[in-house]
Amino acid sequence: MIWAGVLVACAACYALKLAGLSLPASVLQDARVQRTVPLVPVALLAALVATQTFSTGHHLVVDVRTTALVVAIGLVLLRAPFLVVVAGAAATAALLRLL
Repeated sequence: MIWAGVLVACAACYALKLAGLSLPASVLQDARVQRTVPLVPVALLAALVATQTFSTGHHLVVDVRTTALVVAIGLVLLRAPFLVVVAGAAATAALLRLL
C-alpha cells in the first residue's frame, strides 16, 4: 500500500514538472509571474522552518528549537555569515538541551 502512494506521488510530481515546462513563453514573460516566481522558494522554506520548529506530530510546541530559531534570526539580522548562523543556532539548541 505504501508503494502505491509513493508511485502516485512520483507520477504527480512528474506531471507537475511537465506542466511547468509545457507553459507557453507568453505566460512566463508576464510581469506578475516574473515578480512571483522568485518568492516561491522563500515561502516554501519559511513554511518548512515553521513546521519543523513549532510542531511535534499534531501538536503546537514551543521549545529549544524556538530559541535556536530566534538566535538564528538575530544573527541573520546582524548579517553574520551562513555558517555562523547555523553554528550559533546549533550551539544554542545543544546548550539548552543540556540544561
